[in-house]
Amino acid sequence: MKKYHFVTVFDLLIEYIRDKKIRLDKSRFKDRMATYHDPCNYGRQAQRHFGHGFFEEPRWILSQCMDHWRDLYPCQMNQICCGGGGGTLTTGYNEERIFYARRKFDQIRTSGADMLVVPCHSCHGQFNAVKKEYGMETLEVKYLWELVADCLVVG
Repeated sequence: MKKYHFVTVFDLLIEYIRDKKIRLDKSRFKDRMATYHDPCNYGRQAQRHFGHGFFEEPRWILSQCMDHWRDLYPCQMNQICCGGGGGTLTTGYNEERIFYARRKFDQIRTSGADMLVVPCHSCHGQFNAVKKEYGMETLEVKYLWELVADCLVVG
């Protein structure tokens, strides 16, 4: 009988970084301030349904990529939804989606960050679609693995 081994993108990136399969250069973002958004599915929902929310893993990866980042408040199990959960970008409920994002954008603005790091496709799309509505057009929204790729030392 074959056994299968499943890993998350968090597990894979942590393994690659710890085992020095990839090297990262933190200096690439030395003049930037980032913050991290805990997606509902990877955080609260994973904790509730599977007993493990992915909170520490993405923060460790982020810390390997840059020195200047801070958590949003509240964070982890108390994080506020971005308003884009469940693929609402495609549902036609645009007014509601924009409305529910207001608290999240208040959090981001308060953090002072000019870059938002997320691991979720729905959150990424939501933030990019709504940031202009809240006067944050210059906010760079980056996938966690995109940040890792930007910090890669090649050669």
